[in-house]
Amino acid sequence: MTALQVLVVLHLTAAAADAQTFQGGNCPQPSVQEDFNVTKYMGTWYEIEKLPAVFERGKCNQATYSPLTDGTVSVHNSELLSNGKITSIEGVAKVQNSTQPAILGVSFFKGVPDAPYWVLSTDYQSYALVYSCSDYLGFFHIDFAWILARTRVLTEDVIGKLHERLASAGVNTNCLTVTDQTGCDVMT
Repeated sequence: MTALQVLVVLHLTAAAADAQTFQGGNCPQPSVQEDFNVTKYMGTWYEIEKLPAVFERGKCNQATYSPLTDGTVSVHNSELLSNGKITSIEGVAKVQNSTQPAILGVSFFKGVPDAPYWVLSTDYQSYALVYSCSDYLGFFHIDFAWILARTRVLTEDVIGKLHERLASAGVNTNCLTVTDQTGCDVMT
C-alpha cells in the first residue's frame, strides 16, 4: 500500500468510527435557495435532524446567527451534554460570492479553512435546510446536513418535504438522525 492509500484508509476508518457519513466520489452540487436573504435568516434555529457529526455529541442543539458590522455573521452553536453541561462554540460565517448569497463559509478556528454552509431551502420563519460537503482527493466526500426550525419541533409534513429535497440532491437521507429537543429549558 502506498502512503496515500494508507492515509485514505485511516481517514475512512476514523470517519466511520465517529459515525460520519462519507460517500465515494466528489460532493453533490445541489441547488441553493434563490434570492437568499441573510438578514431574514438571523436569529435562533433549533436542530431537528442531522447527518451524524463528530462535533455534535449532545442534545438541544441550536445555532444563533447575528449580523456583524463588517458584513459577516456571528455564529453561536450550543448543545446540552449528558452530564448537564452546556457547551458552545463561536464562529463567523461569510457569503462566499455575492451572486450566490445562500453559499456561505463558516470558520470556528483561525487558520483553518472555512467549512461550506449551503442553505438549500428556507422560509425564514419555520424551517431551513442546510448542507455541507468536503471532497477528499476525489476519492470520497464527507457530508453534513441539518434540518433546522425556529421552534424545537417541526411538522412531519415539512420534514418529509425536506427529506425529499435532500434525496433529490443525492444525499442519503437514511442516515439522518433525530435530535433530542426535550428537557432543554436550561438552554434559554
